[in-house]
Amino acid sequence: MDFFTPIVDDPFTFGEIAVANALSDVYAMGGTPLTALNLAAFPIKTLSRSILIEILRGGLSKMGEAGVALVGGHTVEDPEVKYGLAVTGLVHPDKILTNAKAAPGDQLVLTKPLGTGIISTALKGGMASEDAVRKMVESMKALNRKASEWMLTFGAHACTDITGFGFIGHALEMVSASQVGMVIQSKDIPVFPEALEYARLGLIPGGAYSNRQFFSCRVEVGTNVPALLVELLYDPQTSGGLLISLAAVEAERLVATLRKEENIDSRIVGKVVQEPKGKIQIF
Repeated sequence: MDFFTPIVDDPFTFGEIAVANALSDVYAMGGTPLTALNLAAFPIKTLSRSILIEILRGGLSKMGEAGVALVGGHTVEDPEVKYGLAVTGLVHPDKILTNAKAAPGDQLVLTKPLGTGIISTALKGGMASEDAVRKMVESMKALNRKASEWMLTFGAHACTDITGFGFIGHALEMVSASQVGMVIQSKDIPVFPEALEYARLGLIPGGAYSNRQFFSCRVEVGTNVPALLVELLYDPQTSGGLLISLAAVEAERLVATLRKEENIDSRIVGKVVQEPKGKIQIF
């Protein structure tokens, strides 16, 4: 289950993003989402009903793309708009992917660029360019379905989706659950270039500061790593990509395949190491 407040102005687009985001948890475990329940909160006395209709239409459109059946839902009156889904999916018991089986020697594949939280903050402040918003929206609307299907084909060992805890937070969940460490190559991290510029201007969401406060004690950052890039590593993402741990030769094949599938931002961003357990090194 996942739902949140609007991060874009267009109601239909917000509905699409919210659904793509909610489905990601199933995709990250190698599952196929089957059915969904709408979860909506709306100030019906102060906003036009047409806005709610457009949100639900956008969500239904994305569910149709994913092959998911909407089987009902629940709406409550609330001062602030919120929308998302409770999703039910299917996966074979022997093929469930968790974040707990990353193995030393694995390489790490990230399937979407970072920076949606920073660009969203710039949008709220009226400082984001149309091109930056367009690229952010297209990324957030994109389903993680293809990445999920192909990672199973190439024998992924572990996976997590990158959302509110940012890249660092979700990667740390994986190293903790798997009792391993990670080495991340900062130059290989896919990012929205505009997010770096907005970070330079200080347009950083509060969640990024919280993530840094909670997680930085388990992160070692090399002196050559740009400070602005570090901001993006802590940036809370909405409908972010998958972080996939798999054998090195298969990681290269996965990236090549995803790029042919038009997921051009997929990259190998680092590797899993034996020590230090539960920590991330960034160089």
